[in-house]
Amino acid sequence: MGNKPTIALSHLGCEKNRVDSEHMIGLLVDAGYGVDSNEETADYVIVNTCSFIQAAREESVRTLVELAEADKRIVITGCMAQHFQDELLAEIPEAVAVVGSGDYHKIVEVIQRVEQGERVQEVSAEPVYIADETVPRYRTTTEGVAYLRVAEGCNYRCAFCIIPHLRGNQRSRSIESIVTEAQILADQGVQELVLISQITTNYGIDLYGEPKLAELLRALGQVDVPWIRMHYAYPTGLTPAVLAAMQETPNVLPYLDLPLQHSHPEILRAMNRPWQGRVNDEIIEKLKTALPDATLRTTFIVGFPGEEDHHFEHLAEFVQRHEFDHVGVFTFSPEEGTPAHDLPQQVDQEMMDERRDRLMLIQQPIAARKNQAEIGKTVQVLIEQENPATGQLIGRSARFAPDVDGLVYVDGSAHLGSLVPVNITDADVYDLYGEIVPGL
Repeated sequence: MGNKPTIALSHLGCEKNRVDSEHMIGLLVDAGYGVDSNEETADYVIVNTCSFIQAAREESVRTLVELAEADKRIVITGCMAQHFQDELLAEIPEAVAVVGSGDYHKIVEVIQRVEQGERVQEVSAEPVYIADETVPRYRTTTEGVAYLRVAEGCNYRCAFCIIPHLRGNQRSRSIESIVTEAQILADQGVQELVLISQITTNYGIDLYGEPKLAELLRALGQVDVPWIRMHYAYPTGLTPAVLAAMQETPNVLPYLDLPLQHSHPEILRAMNRPWQGRVNDEIIEKLKTALPDATLRTTFIVGFPGEEDHHFEHLAEFVQRHEFDHVGVFTFSPEEGTPAHDLPQQVDQEMMDERRDRLMLIQQPIAARKNQAEIGKTVQVLIEQENPATGQLIGRSARFAPDVDGLVYVDGSAHLGSLVPVNITDADVYDLYGEIVPGL
């Protein structure tokens, strides 16, 4: 190691950020730096920040302030660095560098420059970089799961969303590059690959001139990994070709994460969503017909400017009618630099909170019923944790994505990172309970 400084990394935000963090750790280790989980003893702390909504920024700021008060030398990376580089350098004297969301691959050079006494500002005006399988990576997930980034950035301009400003326009990796990385991860014993990008159904448009998700899924079907899960599928991108690829590729899970955001055409148009208020009911019914066993997850925003009671009632009925397996509800966050920030008819926070709580109350009995329907079934469960006090195992079935859905609490013994058959014996609103079936 020589006299190279030690570095700790604090990761905040989404799984796209997590992959950036994993590449930074891989690059630093490859260059001979000691990467330490202990922030107290490390010479530098890299904080990979999130700036998607106000709550995420507040968490990032809290982390930075705590580290500054502990007199740590801080390297600020990620979306907040991209968003507020000048303010961060002005407000946090302990920050020795800010590194943009498209510049994480320069982290070794940044540390070297800091070591020479420079205060580094490495933020590309427009992020254009995306790491591939040749860039070192140290996974920070549980051993059985890995995120596989297929594209970065977004070409849509939804009225509430700051992501194109923070992450740039869409840039896809080639099918060959993605499959190569998938094979590397499978060789490491990964059981589940989670495909991520801002809009996975738009994969390949920038590279090939048309969407290539169906071809990508079929190519990944050749990789020896039991579960492939797809995140962030826009309903309009779930074409007959994509649905056929999902049906015909055994290791692609029938799990769809659909960020619908609302149901009322007027609100969808105001949001500038890509389907511009096209009837969601028709889309959802088509998906259910094509993939009758699919697990459907979605997210909604309540309190978008101009959302009146009848718009919200439309959404409440929509949630009741379609009975999604998993629903996330967020209150609108006015982001500076987005069109929605300056729209009239802003909804007050108390009303937004009430609407969020009501939507979640509608969803809870639906989620509970869906989980209770699993009782008596034997399902494959990916074992990820063990409770050291009780010895009880914790994992997920194919119906549950990492970090956002429920868990399965399992009695029996199994190796971490293994897929085992579990008989489901009980359920509550969010989680399942069961025991390993011996000899299967």
